[in-house]
Amino acid sequence: MTETYRAVEFSEYGGPEVLRVVDRELPHPGPGQVLVEVRAAGVNPLDWQLRSGAVAAMMPVEFPSVPGGDVAGVVAEAGADVTDFAAGDEVFGSIGSGGYAEFALAPAAQLARKPGGLSWEVAAGLPVAVNTAYQVLADLGVKAGETLVVDGAAGGVGSVAVQIARHLGVTVIGTAGEHNHAYLRSLGAEPATYGEGFAERARAVAVKGVDAAFDAAGKGSLPALVELTGDPARVVTIADHRAAEHGVRFAFAGPDTVRERLEQAAALTLSGELGLSVARTYSLSQAADAHRESAGGHVRGKLIIVPD
Repeated sequence: MTETYRAVEFSEYGGPEVLRVVDRELPHPGPGQVLVEVRAAGVNPLDWQLRSGAVAAMMPVEFPSVPGGDVAGVVAEAGADVTDFAAGDEVFGSIGSGGYAEFALAPAAQLARKPGGLSWEVAAGLPVAVNTAYQVLADLGVKAGETLVVDGAAGGVGSVAVQIARHLGVTVIGTAGEHNHAYLRSLGAEPATYGEGFAERARAVAVKGVDAAFDAAGKGSLPALVELTGDPARVVTIADHRAAEHGVRFAFAGPDTVRERLEQAAALTLSGELGLSVARTYSLSQAADAHRESAGGHVRGKLIIVPD
């Protein structure tokens, strides 16, 4: 095995230009860890929020830092006490950070086995989206027969939440630009155009009213979502840090249930009940471009880093 590997690294907060491809010394897994040879890594908004320093008060970064919390790859080496996985196993999951690289250390407990029918790119795009979507739906307590509004339904997390909610028997109204309305219908959602006045448009679509709402966009929709549901306790956001001002919860998906949720999602994906759209793939040297596109906020599906 090689003694060095390439990774995307940043040593200070700043714009996408602070990202650099560097050579690092190959680590060995410690207790509870495996070393994964990365085949694909998911790009999430948290990646560029951490890089820019936007969330430094809550989640400071230790420099130098390698972005990337979602990976799919092959186990290269397992820690001495790891019994779930062995070298050669195909896995995917959430690793915290370090995914934009040829190799990454991963907590074994936050990985699941990758089914053979799941592509590397889709597997790498699932972890944060799936874990977050399941957490939000649990926080909201949505159940069959209820109506859920998803603001930002065409994005990575939003589109997964739509499909899981539909699988649970929930009626979903999803907001997106008109060019994504056909896509939302294909996911099982009734589309509504986002932006000013969207509450009225959503209400017009919601035959039985709106029971719960999920803000996946962070574009200032919380007052309208609270108005739609009539209860801030039934509104959750993952993108608006002013949530508390509106009495709304900010959802956080912890690591404890990642494997179970990934296994459920993988089964739904293989059965055709859950689809993940891969918008674009980037090489390690194009990571800055991936961050620029993600921060633009108009991505349908997921952006993926593929080590070149």
